[in-house]
Amino acid sequence: MLTSIIEDIQSVFERDPAARSTLEVLLCYPGLHAVWGHRISHWLWKHRLKLLARWVSQLMRGLTGIEIHPGAKIGKRLFIDHGMGVVIGETAEIGDDVTLYHGVTLGGTSLNKGKRHPTLGNQVVVGAGAKILGAITIGEKSRIGANAVVVKDVPPNSVVVGVPGQIVLRSQPRINGTPDLEHGRLPDAIGETLAQLIDHVQRLEDRLNGQHPHPPVVHIPQHGIWHGEDFSI
Repeated sequence: MLTSIIEDIQSVFERDPAARSTLEVLLCYPGLHAVWGHRISHWLWKHRLKLLARWVSQLMRGLTGIEIHPGAKIGKRLFIDHGMGVVIGETAEIGDDVTLYHGVTLGGTSLNKGKRHPTLGNQVVVGAGAKILGAITIGEKSRIGANAVVVKDVPPNSVVVGVPGQIVLRSQPRINGTPDLEHGRLPDAIGETLAQLIDHVQRLEDRLNGQHPHPPVVHIPQHGIWHGEDFSI
């Protein structure tokens, strides 16, 4: 247990540049408190003290703003940054070195009492406000973008954005063991598809008009930025 506590504290320093001292981490990180409280409630749950386990989890929910069902299975070095509004369901399973941000939900989608919550592989990062719903699997070393809604399996080394979540496989899988915290680097799958479609329509218009100059039929973004006040999209 002492080894786990030391690893949890070290994981905070590795993933949060705002952490300045061990005392600060011990006193001011509710995600850490929630994980430690879950270990107690999970132990009670496995030993059939389920009402007491639920009471401990509710106590930690009130203290931290993080709700983790005592039945959830959590691996080593889970880091919940900020944490307010995080909900982790009963049959959720979380691997090692996972990072969750505030507002994340690992929720169920059925009344089935069996497996109905997500499974997260090792080194998964889930951005603020993301919702992962159902008995699906998120492959290791994947990153879920902020506010994404994920309802289907995600292969390893992927990035997911949008509602519903669009899965983009990395061109170069991550090799090192550091968490992927580059939240600003998110692909715009729908936007890129739309821009390519617009460009294709424009080229068809050029062919039909014999390459004669004509005003653009539709606007397209330039370097990812839309210009103008009155256009068709």
